[in-house]
Amino acid sequence: MAKARTSNDQPDREQLQRIVEGLSDGVILIEPDGRIVWANAAALAMHGCAGVADLGATVSEYQHRFTLRLRAGQPLPASAYPMARLCRGEAFENVIVDVCKTGQPEPDWVHRERGFVLDRDGKPDCLVLIICDATEAFEAEERFESMFNANPAPALIVRLADLRYVRVNEGFLELSGWERDQIVGRSLYDFDILEHAVERDKAKARLGRGDAVPQMEAELPLPGGDSKLVLLAGHPAEMANNEPCMIFTFADLEPRRRAEMALRQSEERFATAFRFAPVPMLLTSVDGHRILNVNHAFLALTEWGHDSVVGRKPAEIELFESSATRREIEKKVSESGSFRGYEVQIKTRTGDLVTCLASAETVTINGQYCILAAFQDISDRKRTELDLIAAIEGAMQDSSWLSQKIMDRLAALRGPPPQHGAPTPPVELTAREREVLALITKGKTDDAIADALSLKRNTVRNHVARLYAKIGAHSRAEAIIWARDRGHQLGIDPQS
Repeated sequence: MAKARTSNDQPDREQLQRIVEGLSDGVILIEPDGRIVWANAAALAMHGCAGVADLGATVSEYQHRFTLRLRAGQPLPASAYPMARLCRGEAFENVIVDVCKTGQPEPDWVHRERGFVLDRDGKPDCLVLIICDATEAFEAEERFESMFNANPAPALIVRLADLRYVRVNEGFLELSGWERDQIVGRSLYDFDILEHAVERDKAKARLGRGDAVPQMEAELPLPGGDSKLVLLAGHPAEMANNEPCMIFTFADLEPRRRAEMALRQSEERFATAFRFAPVPMLLTSVDGHRILNVNHAFLALTEWGHDSVVGRKPAEIELFESSATRREIEKKVSESGSFRGYEVQIKTRTGDLVTCLASAETVTINGQYCILAAFQDISDRKRTELDLIAAIEGAMQDSSWLSQKIMDRLAALRGPPPQHGAPTPPVELTAREREVLALITKGKTDDAIADALSLKRNTVRNHVARLYAKIGAHSRAEAIIWARDRGHQLGIDPQS
């Protein structure tokens, strides 16, 4: 049974109450026998009570009126209540409990409690329970936990006091493949996310000072011993218990690395194909048309050296037969981005002209827009065609000894007939011009036509010139072809 107090004890207790009455922390005074004798306004507010009687007259009544739970949600046994521990003479620090009135489904407050025993003459004299209202702090921490875990950006938190991981979110677990219990509690020295950072020493120095770690690339260790390229950054923060921490966030750079590798391999394959392609090719910039690269076939065609053309413009080496041709090609590219089968003449280093079919396409090389041009050398084919045409025209100049069937074959080689059904523009010929044309189709020379029509030779030549102008012909062969295709319109029978 508690020892009876004399009147001399009362001033000490009243002085203690006056000292703690205005404190923001709650204070409850308990007698060693379990009676709750006093509480300041802050302690009453933290229990939703108007007076000390609402707390309960004794510790036992308090246990019936208020339910205490651990932060994890487990109910606290009556013997583990902070007041009960004080009655057993135990002092304690930093006990965190959820508190609600009995019968309420959810806790109303979060208390951070500590207790100590005041002795007199070596015996417990007064039990003091000090309560800090941590409700807002823990609600803020819960909101932070919720946002941290729900944030899709991978992140983990390192406590600066001992450099241990205290939080990790789902985004980081998905990124890395680690389990939560494989990360939380481990030291940065065991699971070193900065080991292969681009600026490792700088990052660790800033982490040691609690300063922000700027963005940098790093290799994140994976469970199987592999690593993943990431972009990480550290941001100083404080947890609800005011512990300084560093929040590390991560961005997955592995897709970018794979894309860069694929692009590099693609560009290497393009460079190899470009270099050894049998077709002469030229790579120029879109802006300024400066030559960026040429292949072996182009150098062989033009007789230029690689260093003599790369870095220069086509105009500087006079690549084309004329500046008008070059401007026309540049115009085609700027208007449509590409063209096909445009006949040009390329000028070699020695000034010779090579007839080519040019094609160009806009492409992207190393992130830069370029023009890829290819040239097909058709000089031999063109020369053969011209020789054939010249031979045909020579034969048709004096075709009186050729049969009409042979003339038709030669005319077909000279130029393809118009498509069946294709409309032909009407041409008005005078009677004399029809007579001259009919004689031309029979292979007559100007002199023979003059004799047949009783005209002077110069008059015949004038009729022939006007006739050519009307039908768009440049030679007797073309006039014969034109007349043969329109014989039914003109009343001329080329077979006669």
